Amino acid sequence: MIFGGAMAIFEGISAVVKDPLFLATRHYVFEFSLAGWGWVHLIVGIVLVLAGCAVLSGALWARYFGVFVAGLGAIANFLWIPYYPLWATILVAVNLFIIWALCHGMHREAAG
Repeated sequence: MIFGGAMAIFEGISAVVKDPLFLATRHYVFEFSLAGWGWVHLIVGIVLVLAGCAVLSGALWARYFGVFVAGLGAIANFLWIPYYPLWATILVAVNLFIIWALCHGMHREAAG
């Protein structure tokens, strides 16, 4: 979770400084400025890192919060696909893996 958050932070910083690496899309339904998307990813990344640190403390609320924030991260990266398709798809997969891992850990603890 901390890794996924760090990658979102780097993605956000890169978008805020308007790196020429990103595609310029037109007529996209969720059309924000590149800097606007950068701030979204930067904030989600910071919250993901904080949630990951909270999960390391072992608190149950942190797992629920982590599932929620990773879901937001997956949605944000899904909407980011037209700007940087390969990286966004990888981060969607990372966020879905985070959700699976947090839910699988809760399921195992409930069974024990």
